[in-house]
Amino acid sequence: MSAVSSRALAVAPLLVLLAAGAVFSFAVMHGTPTRPSALIGRMAPPLALQKLDGVGVPELSARDLIGHTTVVNFWASWCSPCRLEHQALMTLSLRTDLILVGIAYKDDAAEAQSFLEHLGNPFARVGLDPQGRTAFDWGVSGVPETFVIGPDGRIVAHEEGPLTDDAIKRLGLAPK
Repeated sequence: MSAVSSRALAVAPLLVLLAAGAVFSFAVMHGTPTRPSALIGRMAPPLALQKLDGVGVPELSARDLIGHTTVVNFWASWCSPCRLEHQALMTLSLRTDLILVGIAYKDDAAEAQSFLEHLGNPFARVGLDPQGRTAFDWGVSGVPETFVIGPDGRIVAHEEGPLTDDAIKRLGLAPK
């Protein structure tokens, strides 16, 4: 075998890995098509979660989703796309016409708390879902995943993957 073909064989796996990384990066940054949630139009599933910080109100519950537009974001400290969407959540948190609720999915409480202390906490309330049971009830397939809940408690929109400008438009949350 010639030296040129040996080098080509050695470089081929690297090129495949780089191409796969480029495709993944493009999908994360530009959003991926989301499958419609079967929960659209239905009442949000029940919530009964311990608050992340463990102080004040003892739990995050369904009553916290009624009476206003609520954005429920399932996220985790170990989730790279969650870091990518965090600035979008921080921007949404400045809005006075909606409330952001975070649910830390299959996460360690201390790690989740550290994540929010380091990057900022966009959420009015944060619940802890250490076994992922609540995420299962909501049909979450992975994090990040976001739901928009209308004032009547019904799910009006859903997005899989990190929030981008396009995702915020699809959710009906773009500034008017």
